[in-house]
Amino acid sequence: MDMMPLLIAAAAALLSALLCILLRPLLLRYALARPNARSSHSVPTPQGGGIAVLAGCFLAVGAAIAATSTPGRELTIVMAAASLLALVGAWDDIRPLPAGIRLGLQAVCVGLVLLVAAPDLRLFPELMPLALERALALLAGVWFVNLVNFMDGLDWITVAGLVPLLGALAFSGGFGLLDPGSVCLAAGLCGGLIGFAPFNRPVARLFLGDVGSLPIGLLTAYLLYRLAGTGEFAAALILPLYHVTDATLTLLRRLSRGERVWEAHRSHLYQQATVNGHKVIEIVGAIAALNLILIGLAWLSTLTPRLDAALACLAVAMILTALLLRRFSRPRRRHV
Repeated sequence: MDMMPLLIAAAAALLSALLCILLRPLLLRYALARPNARSSHSVPTPQGGGIAVLAGCFLAVGAAIAATSTPGRELTIVMAAASLLALVGAWDDIRPLPAGIRLGLQAVCVGLVLLVAAPDLRLFPELMPLALERALALLAGVWFVNLVNFMDGLDWITVAGLVPLLGALAFSGGFGLLDPGSVCLAAGLCGGLIGFAPFNRPVARLFLGDVGSLPIGLLTAYLLYRLAGTGEFAAALILPLYHVTDATLTLLRRLSRGERVWEAHRSHLYQQATVNGHKVIEIVGAIAALNLILIGLAWLSTLTPRLDAALACLAVAMILTALLLRRFSRPRRRHV
């Protein structure tokens, strides 16, 4: 068994936790998120923990690249794009940017990854021309960056949603499903979030902030794109299914009501669950449990080249996700 992903994840976790401790006093002073009508927290809480997550990840991945023969050019470009997006998020945390500028800068970062870090990757070469595929990939990338940001509205929800996914991607290299560079990145990001988790557990003492959620969304989207590029498109859809479904349904509902979708809100189903009496730890526990099941279904979809088997796995994943969303949308049953 290749121990490199474990070593990278452990190093990233330790670095991330240490940086959370060192940065928190500074963030308390300069990056305090004050509660408002749309917040899930009730006391002012520092944001910016994403700095520690990214730094821990990038330092651990950089050390692994230097110590091995792992190709580093593409990873360097991806990490540079994520760092640029982190600067955009930091700016937005301190002084909110207009929606158009924010989206434009996000598109630049996603486009940089598509055109420079993954120039030869094709998903549907026989179905559509390169320009159309790239345009759709750009839209999907920008949406994924934003949905991770939208879904980061509850203590531990990003940890519950992405740590299982990233852990699965980190170990997929052992089955030949991802290239070594992507495996290193997945392990580093997984470890960085694990190191951040103790500070974000309910009730959180530290938030990721846009400085963390936006680049984490970009890095995760890149890894799923690489997985889809190996032919495992169903697995790439199944792994993030809860986050994608909750965010997309919420966006569509808000559009249908004519709301300004770029403004903050409390319309996500995981947020409605808190209003319906579900405890935070129950919500994130249920999401984490679902994600473990989704990992199993994603793995099953990779075991056969048959399209009907992959679609069956995707269908089961969608049903389970819908059942959890339905549970969140209803008042919690009280035991007599």
